[in-house]
Amino acid sequence: MIEDLPTTRPASPLMDQLSSDLTLLGQLGSDDLIRLAEELRHDLLYAVAGTGGHFGAGLGVVELTVALHHVFNT
Repeated sequence: MIEDLPTTRPASPLMDQLSSDLTLLGQLGSDDLIRLAEELRHDLLYAVAGTGGHFGAGLGVVELTVALHHVFNT
């Protein structure tokens, strides 16, 4: 399983776009929100692969976090 963790930073076009303008999050459609959650999960796996640690809880709340930020436009 450890060999399945990414060793290079995964592409994250939506995260890159949102890092310069968070107001765009409220304008994303459901397909883009799903892609954003996937990008976040891959980024979490990459970070943990490099530093070690536990990531189960973080992966479990990705969709919840994206939904809350989308709905409340934060």
